[in-house]
Amino acid sequence: MNKFFASVLLLFCFCFVSTGSASTGTKSFGYLDPATASIYVPTTFLTAMGANIKWNSTDKRLGITHGETNLVLSIGNKEAIVNNEGVALTDGAYIADGVKYVPLKFVAEKLNMKTTWNANSASVSVTSGEQTEEIPVVKQTQNPNRDKPIKTEKRTFKVGRNTFSAQVVTISLLHPGIGLSIGLAQDEIGKVEDLNSIAKKNGAVVAINGSFFDAYTEQAFKVPYGNVISEGEHKHKSLSDRRTMFTFDMNKLVKLISGTEYKEDYKQIKIEGGVQAGPRLVKDGIVALNVVEEGFRDPKILTGGGARSALGITRDHKLILLTLGGATIPQLAEIMKQAGAHQAMNLDGGASSGLYADGKYLTTPGRKISNAILISYKK
Repeated sequence: MNKFFASVLLLFCFCFVSTGSASTGTKSFGYLDPATASIYVPTTFLTAMGANIKWNSTDKRLGITHGETNLVLSIGNKEAIVNNEGVALTDGAYIADGVKYVPLKFVAEKLNMKTTWNANSASVSVTSGEQTEEIPVVKQTQNPNRDKPIKTEKRTFKVGRNTFSAQVVTISLLHPGIGLSIGLAQDEIGKVEDLNSIAKKNGAVVAINGSFFDAYTEQAFKVPYGNVISEGEHKHKSLSDRRTMFTFDMNKLVKLISGTEYKEDYKQIKIEGGVQAGPRLVKDGIVALNVVEEGFRDPKILTGGGARSALGITRDHKLILLTLGGATIPQLAEIMKQAGAHQAMNLDGGASSGLYADGKYLTTPGRKISNAILISYKK
């Protein structure tokens, strides 16, 4: 699957009732039909692209207006109206869990938008003029709304002759009740605080330690290493850092970005939160280690073993948070691959390694930390 085309919806001469406007960053996702390779996106995503969307509940018709183009799609109907002309559809609009979805390729073609499929992040980018938005995509056979939002377990992994016991928490990021954020110690850069304290004050049900920081200085200000972004703000900027970054946007689309790519593109990337740590462990389902290239010199990372924290991303937009003791970085990479990560990276480890879930520590840190990756959940 290479490229598709993006979309926006219609206002026509029917007595439509507005679905309301959705600002950029609506928490939404698209569906992929494995049989036809067709992508469907929710109407709220199209509104974020500047479309005017109206809904006629009586006739089950969607009106989409963008620029000089007017589209009308009827739920379950394989014919659309484009500027008063009837057009046959290969893929029709439909409703799932109360959300209205439209075929992206058709709408994009008619509205002169460009779309690009991003295989490494299982997402589609839509460009209209100078505006680009990106949305995560899952197969139609999957339904994030019905996934178990958080799964906690103790797992055993075997790497070579070694067996490792790990604490693993898996989060279905696209579940509507899940929230994702970066918490700062005492709400400031340079401070430290207990991991469970950061979690509780932010209403998080799951938390794992984030970036490296200067834990051994006697100074009150303990600078984090690398870039730290929280609530859309660059709380700490370090564009020369080559280490891997964990990032996410308002749609909870998570990515791992190399430090060199971030330096080049950070002004164009829409990031709601992120921390830089590394090294990268897994890329596109394959163990991928380039520790020296990322700028690491510490023997604890290069050759040594120790307590580790790591995160992984699955193909279906689940976040894997894992902690264990006594592993080398290559062993950790193999473990994350076995855990199901399509992308994975190392976080700060040693005494900083900690994992909090269900109101208690699964792994207790040996010190206060600088920042944390937080998961909230509302039923």
